[in-house]
Amino acid sequence: METSIQKTKRTAIGRWVDRIQLYSTAQLFSVLIAVTMGLKTRQRMSHNNGIGAKGTFTFDLDPDIPPHHFLEHGKQVSCQVRHGMATFYDDAMSAIRSLSLKLSDQPFASPFDMNLNTGSISLFWNAASFLKLAKMRRQKWGIEYQDYYKKYPIGKAGAISTLRRNPTSFANLTYYAKTPFNFVGKDGVQRYAKYRAIPYDPQVEESGMIPERDKLEPENQRIIPGETRSRNYLKKELAERLKDQTVKYWFQIQIRKAEANDSESIFNCCIDWDEKEFPWMNMGVIELNEIMDWDSSNVIGFSVTNLPKGLDFIKAKSIYDYNSLNYMRSKMGIARKARLLGYKLFGKPVEIPENDNRNSSTIV
Repeated sequence: METSIQKTKRTAIGRWVDRIQLYSTAQLFSVLIAVTMGLKTRQRMSHNNGIGAKGTFTFDLDPDIPPHHFLEHGKQVSCQVRHGMATFYDDAMSAIRSLSLKLSDQPFASPFDMNLNTGSISLFWNAASFLKLAKMRRQKWGIEYQDYYKKYPIGKAGAISTLRRNPTSFANLTYYAKTPFNFVGKDGVQRYAKYRAIPYDPQVEESGMIPERDKLEPENQRIIPGETRSRNYLKKELAERLKDQTVKYWFQIQIRKAEANDSESIFNCCIDWDEKEFPWMNMGVIELNEIMDWDSSNVIGFSVTNLPKGLDFIKAKSIYDYNSLNYMRSKMGIARKARLLGYKLFGKPVEIPENDNRNSSTIV
């Protein structure tokens, strides 16, 4: 019969094996992306189709947010936002739209970065499921993830939540970080936080919600036959909008206190937190006033490592841990460096051309 000491040793060894697997998986994946995408094709891991804008971030804190040394009511700092689209180079396709926020005017250095996407839940929930998604992509001319959605219905539900078809503007979408982060304020109490960005004007309704036909087949992200919008219509709309007005978002936070009986499911980015129990609170205002050129938009980089103490990402224990997604993201620095090296060696990517080669995941 196995003794309690033997069980403890076996459990301890298992934990070490899990951590080694997580570390090696993250390192191998980051090197693979660095070589195949960063250096060879000079691409980001995703969201290559995008445009940047500059502006300011003003901390306008809800009084119910616990005090934190980084959160200073009334403080205004420079910020940059990169709006993007996952996978494809055609704005008129059904796709995930994004808002990446940097509270800095530097290409990378920043005290606070946050990557957000449309939809409140995700297509994957940990590093293991993300790797399965990548393996089962099988993209061909705007159709992808058929096998993944069949095998993982929760992934299909995430796609329905996050895909947007033909939104009228980046400015009228709502964006979620989805994964939770730490929130340890001045009182030292362990809490967790989620973030989102919403249009500043409460009267603005979100556009681009996918129609019923796309909910039946979210794997078919192709443009609608006879589509008249250009491949770059969203980027152009943002540039035109910023010529004579600013674009404003509320940046909001959702906070919950850690409890001894918390289920691991609270970290699952495929499950929303109850908004009545954990309401969204205003953290600040993003105000964009200047579009960035194509090259500057490509050089800018974001990372979950750019976060203040107490607001950092939550540590993970294995590739099956819900928090392993942000751990994987934290190891992608080498991919960004490889991409910048690729720019120096081979030049920066060309702007997305206006041509008839639609439903494309490459610039051709």
